[in-house]
Amino acid sequence: MNPQKILPVSGEPDMGRRCFVKGLAAGGALLGLGISPGSLPASENLPEWQPTIRGKKFKLTIAPRQVNFTGKNRFATAVNGTVPGPILRWQQGDRVSLDVTNMLAESASIHWHGIILPTGMDGVPDISFAGIAPGETFHYEFDIKQSGTYWYHSHSGFQEQTGLYGAIIVDPLEADPFTWDREHVIMLSDWSDENPGTIYAKLKKMSDYYNFSERTVGDLIHDIQKKGLAQTWSDRSMWNRMRMSDRDLSDVTGYTYTFLMNGRTPAAGWTGLFKRGERVRLRVINGSAMSFFDIRIPGLTMTVVAADGQNIEPVSVDEFRIGVAEIYDVIVEPKDDRAYCIFAQALDRSGYARGTLTPDPSLTVKVPELDPYPVLTHTDMGMDMAGMTEMSGMNDMKGMAGQDMPAMDHSASPMQDRSEQKTMRGPAGMGSDAPVIHLPTEFGPHIDMRAPRPKYRLDDPGVGLRNNGRRVLTYADLRNLHPTPDPRDPEREIQLHLTGNMSRYMWSINGIKYADAEPLRFHYGERLRLTFVNDTMMNHPMHLHGMWSDLETGDGGRIPRKHTVIVQPGSKISYLVSADAMGSWAFHCHLLYHMPAMFRKVVVK
Repeated sequence: MNPQKILPVSGEPDMGRRCFVKGLAAGGALLGLGISPGSLPASENLPEWQPTIRGKKFKLTIAPRQVNFTGKNRFATAVNGTVPGPILRWQQGDRVSLDVTNMLAESASIHWHGIILPTGMDGVPDISFAGIAPGETFHYEFDIKQSGTYWYHSHSGFQEQTGLYGAIIVDPLEADPFTWDREHVIMLSDWSDENPGTIYAKLKKMSDYYNFSERTVGDLIHDIQKKGLAQTWSDRSMWNRMRMSDRDLSDVTGYTYTFLMNGRTPAAGWTGLFKRGERVRLRVINGSAMSFFDIRIPGLTMTVVAADGQNIEPVSVDEFRIGVAEIYDVIVEPKDDRAYCIFAQALDRSGYARGTLTPDPSLTVKVPELDPYPVLTHTDMGMDMAGMTEMSGMNDMKGMAGQDMPAMDHSASPMQDRSEQKTMRGPAGMGSDAPVIHLPTEFGPHIDMRAPRPKYRLDDPGVGLRNNGRRVLTYADLRNLHPTPDPRDPEREIQLHLTGNMSRYMWSINGIKYADAEPLRFHYGERLRLTFVNDTMMNHPMHLHGMWSDLETGDGGRIPRKHTVIVQPGSKISYLVSADAMGSWAFHCHLLYHMPAMFRKVVVK
């Protein structure tokens, strides 16, 4: 196991009332960030190692920190003086208590992502508690019922974008069924020198503001040479009629983002040590605000052993895509005394984060070239109707989304989510065969697309990874290492459409933004199915708080448990939920600038 440098539990940066008062006095851009100026050192003085705090009692301080990732001094939101915050190491079965003090100029919060706990401890303002006021301390206390790799982050405004995030490791009561000699946490994130409020305002005014990869005349000439004038004209006419672009992959790109690995820029890189022949466990967390990453280590096969903190049947791959808020644990076995590059390229290929696994810090390794820019296809629009076959592991699901749409009841209130299926469809693990129903709320200027033939695409690695010559992880590969904890078939089904108007940067669920939506109501103790239909051309990482999302991959006996599920463009996917957590919970897309509208309150009673 990798020895971590340990900070004492009581050890905190010296930031007293004076810093807080400065925060209240700050103005302009700093107040927009929710942080205050102070005499804190810049990021070049951050430690190379990631501090770890162990125990049952923790004291955390949220405060401003001056950083310099790009050559310009900016203020980040740090936890105990570091970005990312310290790694919290817990023990399954313990009861932990955490005193979190807010030294910012605005309310703050910490959400323990993926941790099963009481609603009052979940850390979501206006859902589970009021937030942590400036200068105040909130006491979190809860039992640790699980083990694995997780993370924490702010759920207040855009503080997560400014650095308020960190890793959680929960050691199991019983040893994991796989062995390793050393481990490293790899926290991926995206940093911008811009105020996140400014980023959001720019997106609302021009949704493709950060996209510098739109089609050019040169692309047009290339397409004509490759496909001919008639086919090129047909393809471009289709996209133009829909006022969409096949290059709309990421809202925010490397134009403003610097992609970080454990707080290190691509220029600096992060370094993790190993000895030849060791089995090295990498706990990979995507703590970014808006960025998907495709990860590979040239020269090494990765064996995926856990997804979102839960052990799975090991599967060996060359590459995997990790969506915002997802977590994968992998084991690698370096056989040579040489350096290996951990390469995490952004989905839109506008940049990358990188690290080095090496037996000797003096060794270097070449960074791979970025893959070609991915281009969205008819598949990503849910339009490839000819020749589609059901994905592996799902062959028994007949007529899942290719049925004609039923007549719609236009008498429904436009402010009401009326998406519940009245009849149970499909056994546990096999997904839904219910017809796709578009509600009246999904028509209008706030919706620019409805996928005509959404399909389960569990074995589709996604745009940019198809047929790239590497073995890429897909959801179809995920099987729970243990039998499904709750094997019941669903009692009912709720169909949720992920909707929006890309050009206007308007996001919603079933065409209704959060401010106008009624809560989703779960019945305590029930087993229900949530089926997502993505009527947009973007990946959406959907996160349900408080309860596991049991992803239906075609095997009811080994359903993998996740806390964040990626819904691919133009596709459908479903998971089961055991409504075993009383109270109010957040349910949302984890893309930070989608979250204000693509959000629901869930009430379990």
